[in-house]
Amino acid sequence: MTQPQLLLAAILLITVVLFLWGRWRHDFVAMAALVLCVIVGLVPEQQAFSGFAHPAVITVAFVLILSGVLQQTGAADRLLQAVMPKEAGRLLSMAVLVITAAVLSGFMNNVGALAILMPVALQIAARHQIPPGQLLMPLAFGSILGGMTTMIGTPPNLIVAGFRAETGAGSFAMFDFTPVGLAVMLAGVAFIILFGWRLVPVRARGDVESFETGAYLTEARVDEGSKAVGMTLHQVEEALEDAQVIGLIRNDARIPAPHPRRKIRVGDILVIEAEPEALAGALSGLELKLTGDKKPKPEEAEPGKASQEATADLGEEVDKLRAIKSDEVGLMEVTLLPHSRLVGHSITDIRLRSRHRINLLALSRQGHRTQTRMRRMHLKAGDVMLLQGAHDDLMGFVSQYDAVPLAERAITLPHKREALMAAGLMAMAVGAASFGLLPAAIAFVAAALLAVLTGLIGPRRFYDAVDWPVIVLLGSLIPVAQAVGDTGIAELLATGLVDHVAQGHAIAALVMLLIATMTLSDFMNNAATAAVMCPIAISTADTLAVNPDPMLMAVAIGASCAFLTPIGHQNNTLILGPGGFRFGDYWRLGLPMEILVVCVSVPVLLWVWPL
Repeated sequence: MTQPQLLLAAILLITVVLFLWGRWRHDFVAMAALVLCVIVGLVPEQQAFSGFAHPAVITVAFVLILSGVLQQTGAADRLLQAVMPKEAGRLLSMAVLVITAAVLSGFMNNVGALAILMPVALQIAARHQIPPGQLLMPLAFGSILGGMTTMIGTPPNLIVAGFRAETGAGSFAMFDFTPVGLAVMLAGVAFIILFGWRLVPVRARGDVESFETGAYLTEARVDEGSKAVGMTLHQVEEALEDAQVIGLIRNDARIPAPHPRRKIRVGDILVIEAEPEALAGALSGLELKLTGDKKPKPEEAEPGKASQEATADLGEEVDKLRAIKSDEVGLMEVTLLPHSRLVGHSITDIRLRSRHRINLLALSRQGHRTQTRMRRMHLKAGDVMLLQGAHDDLMGFVSQYDAVPLAERAITLPHKREALMAAGLMAMAVGAASFGLLPAAIAFVAAALLAVLTGLIGPRRFYDAVDWPVIVLLGSLIPVAQAVGDTGIAELLATGLVDHVAQGHAIAALVMLLIATMTLSDFMNNAATAAVMCPIAISTADTLAVNPDPMLMAVAIGASCAFLTPIGHQNNTLILGPGGFRFGDYWRLGLPMEILVVCVSVPVLLWVWPL
């Protein structure tokens, strides 16, 4: 190997390891790889940021914007209302949900499609008394399958189309992915609905009432002589350790989510949430008294004694839901989207109470719930949070931070005219790109601009709809992937695959390329997987002197089929908390799915795109 090849191989190896490790975000790792390649001379300086002007990157960004328009105007909700029977049984409801997710994902961001349908799935699960995960995993897998049916359905397809254009053969068209993608989708959806859902592990995940039962709530009075008098709420919570103040009653007025700098006065009543073992210490440490308690006799005034007795009788002292819910104040369960701005931040960082007037009552991660030290925990995608606050504050928070409310909800139909206009703009963009009237990137940019001009989406939402980490990831990796081909690394890897693994057989090479891409996509971002594997697919075809199209299509299929882990695809991550799943739960349905994908896609690939 030459020195440039050794350098690039080292950078690629480190990059893939960091992707798999997951300690740092994929977009930052990709940027670091690009910078290193420029520094060592593998990517020319003038081409360092050429990836951000790549048509695939532009198309991804504006497809995401149009997906946001479809979601915001209720166009997807109207489709669901039209197809969902009002009194459907368990199997029919699952079939309608999975098929709807697959259809929507062919033309809009599959994360957005899942976010729209997930609350409906939870509502159906509650109605039929089935574990939510047995609907959520089929729904997530259906949305992933649907994404591979069109060029705009998923970023890997756009990446593959871009690499084909660079070979001089021209880009794949909008529906070139449909024959193979549709065959795989139909087989996968049929398997999930008829049999696969039975393979989903049964994980119990309670509703709001059972979510927060691990902690006790009580109303504690601040009397003369209490250490809490004159302290701020922030200081009180620091002293309470594993308890938190979620409300304040002053002069018979209840204040939910009071500001941390509010000072405590004599006569205030604090609504405190704590684990049973922490509650006694919380009350005694600040010399607080449970409301309704008689003044203790001198012999009972030992530190902690009155509080311990009160803790034992806590169920009789406090009506828990009355303490935290009212006509104005409610509870809401939300889960975090993978691109939420909350990911990586703690509740303290975002000042949930002081800025948004909201309390975090409990947090669930991979089926495990906690009420302690939540203020210091760094949030992850898929976490489920139980929030308390005014209804308007809760909805504003969900909208601002890209969280999905998990409560039952009716299908919202904001404006029929706007929904039809949004669907029409998407159809126009798809039609213009499909019939070659406009390049795909130009068609979707034009449609997004029309959405702004017609008032379907505001300027702020226009930019918020873009998943910027994905854009940065793609823009950074495209020049690196081009260097893989320019330095000859792709040719070396292809030669090794053909000579030592496939033994010179083109079909064997195709199968191995599909399996390798699929395996890599289970552990790292699917767009990154496609960018890394496309040069290898092209070099493999050159080595075998065969048509590169089936090899590139194999990469597209493999990069989209990440079913084994919760980190392989954003939709897998999104259902992790709401379904109560653990990391090892996905392979039970995911492994048969990936075997099915290989068995169905290879014959169809060879028929539609012969070698």
